[in-house]
Amino acid sequence: RSADLNLHHSNFLQIHNFNMLAITLISVSLAALLSCVGALNITTGALGNATIVENNPPGVVYVATLPTKEFNDPNDPRGNIQGSVAATANPNGIGVSISVSFSNLPTSGGPFLYHIHDVPVPADGNCTSTLGHLDPFIRGETPACDATLPQTCQVGDLAGKHGKIEQDPFIATYSEDFASTSQGLGSFFGNRSFVVHFANKTRITCANFALAASIPPPSSSNSSCAANSTTAGGAGSSTTPTTTGAGAARFTGAGAKTVASTGSLLGAAALALFL
Repeated sequence: RSADLNLHHSNFLQIHNFNMLAITLISVSLAALLSCVGALNITTGALGNATIVENNPPGVVYVATLPTKEFNDPNDPRGNIQGSVAATANPNGIGVSISVSFSNLPTSGGPFLYHIHDVPVPADGNCTSTLGHLDPFIRGETPACDATLPQTCQVGDLAGKHGKIEQDPFIATYSEDFASTSQGLGSFFGNRSFVVHFANKTRITCANFALAASIPPPSSSNSSCAANSTTAGGAGSSTTPTTTGAGAARFTGAGAKTVASTGSLLGAAALALFL
């Protein structure tokens, strides 16, 4: 009888410890999930967060190529940074695919920053005249951009959302959902410029965007096929699904992955509690 009591007591302790572990796991997971949801609800701009551009004319390409002479030090014997920023409207009309290429970077002063600026470079090449970053939602530069929540960053803060220039040569391609190739929108960048900065934000060089190509839309006989092929996200777009309609919210990067993984963990812990 004593052995039976000990066995029942041991089983009770095991079940109790398991339940306590499950409750602790659920509590921690729920706290993490609520923290992530709270972060996704952050609004940084006076006019709200940046909205995903969904109506870009497909195939429109804008390119900005750096000049041969550096703005910051025109007499630099190494010459200017060489490179360009090219942006192509994605086939599904959502944002643009950006290709960046830089080389012959300064040997010190990095990591370097680059942004789309609000005003084009004047004829005299003065990068200071490009004013601030493209910022149609009036966010400002502080606090610093959180790359896991790109909708809370300035539209023009490419380095903040997609990474600084930390090697020479530097080549990168990525999807930028908040830039527009449709004239008249605040997020339109085709009549603006981009600037490369030292880490301390001193402007090194700059260039204007110019229309490089405009690929005509498919013929009417192929329009239905084209529509079907881009509904779920076309080439060059983020792999995260999007909700259609004005002001659709699509969160990509580490923030979305954290919420998804935390939700899965919470579900698993809840299941374990009732087994």
